[in-house]
Amino acid sequence: MVPAPWDSVPPEDTLFALVTGANSGIGFAICQRLIDEYLTTRSLTSHLVVIPTTRSVKKSQETIDALRRHARQFATTDDILRSRAGPNYDPRSVTKRIHILSVQLDLCNLADVHRAAEQLVNGTVSSPANDHDALYFTSLADVRIPRLDSVIFNAGMGGWTGLDWPKVFHNILTKGLVQATTWPTFKAATAGHVVNPLPDVKEEKLPEMGQVFCANVFGHYLFAHKLVSLLSRSESDPETIPPGRIIWESSIEPGWKNLELSDFQAIKTNAAYESTKRLTDVLCLTATLPSARPFVNSYLQPATKSTSHTTPPRIYLVHPGIVQTTLFPLNAFMFFWYRVVLYIARWLGSPWHPITGYNGAVAPVWLALQEQEALDAVKAEHVKWGSSTDWWGECRVKKTEVEGWGWDGTVETRKELKNEKGDRGAARKIVGRKSGATDLTEEKREQFEMLGVDCWKEMEKLRGEWEGRLGRVLGRK
Repeated sequence: MVPAPWDSVPPEDTLFALVTGANSGIGFAICQRLIDEYLTTRSLTSHLVVIPTTRSVKKSQETIDALRRHARQFATTDDILRSRAGPNYDPRSVTKRIHILSVQLDLCNLADVHRAAEQLVNGTVSSPANDHDALYFTSLADVRIPRLDSVIFNAGMGGWTGLDWPKVFHNILTKGLVQATTWPTFKAATAGHVVNPLPDVKEEKLPEMGQVFCANVFGHYLFAHKLVSLLSRSESDPETIPPGRIIWESSIEPGWKNLELSDFQAIKTNAAYESTKRLTDVLCLTATLPSARPFVNSYLQPATKSTSHTTPPRIYLVHPGIVQTTLFPLNAFMFFWYRVVLYIARWLGSPWHPITGYNGAVAPVWLALQEQEALDAVKAEHVKWGSSTDWWGECRVKKTEVEGWGWDGTVETRKELKNEKGDRGAARKIVGRKSGATDLTEEKREQFEMLGVDCWKEMEKLRGEWEGRLGRVLGRK
């Protein structure tokens, strides 16, 4: 096996980042922004390994080619890179340090989830460079991934069918344009979407699973568990390498009413997307609480137990703000005018309208690249971090209020919020707040924590059941 280019580089000068659903939209933009910000902020000898996942070999190759074109263009045109390197700057010295690999992953097929994780943990990945790319990128054949520093769970599905026009006009007339486009209730959807998460099994009758739940939550949940060995740090790892980060991508939209334990898999609701994103919020924000730790510890236990002490990965939560993508089905005419409306909402003062995927990627990329000490200093695991922009589209990361949790689990009075110190302007908590939002109380926070425990318990129960079924399936092959 030929050594990988990063094998001769100190571990602290490498970063391994995986992004799901990365062939288009926000996922692709996250990869682009990771490349750009890593190159302009890290040393001139550091290596970045980006692993976008897609659902087919064809899409994987197209994504690799597109990201290589982006990296090459950025290395050729960026003034910061040129000024850092000096007069003898050669773009190839930059692109040779960017390595793009890809694996295929279908989150609604749990056998495929297992296969993809097994390839990363125990197998190899290849990414040959064609004649056109050979001068700028290193051809990679059967390389091992030694660890993962960040996995960004972006992939998912909406389950929407279009616009509910009566609700469009009602939202705008009763809430105003900014609130209506930030927390819309006019997205039409139907209930009852289910999937067989082990579609190749013919020998036995298996229960179905909520399709949006499987794509947005459970597929990722099982995938992360199987990657724990790559995300954890052992006693033999250098102290300069922090624990891996599991970064879940949510949405700004969900609230308390969107999640019902009686419909945990979002099969009966016609707001399945919002239900799964609310579940994501609850799981992430309660992951460090003592009441949830028994379930979280079980989840973050490596599949192959080691006798040495390991430090488990950290769990973080982000959302991209309001970004226009093809996830919401609109024809070309409506796509254009919806984009215009979103820009108007930003110009009217909304901090939550990044609109483009690249702007929406600022929060997940910030979490992936930030120093661990900086994240710990702001208790980043307790916050839902959102991608935000000002009137001009200047990007920033902003704390987001979550019903039942507030901004970081702290109970604050309205007076304390108005007299907030530190952040100014659009960065202040109350700027961009949902109209009608109620201040967090101790009672609501306790209810949120109890909900978190119930959700973690149910997720671990489901994981045990489906890993048992998956084990029987794999045992028959």
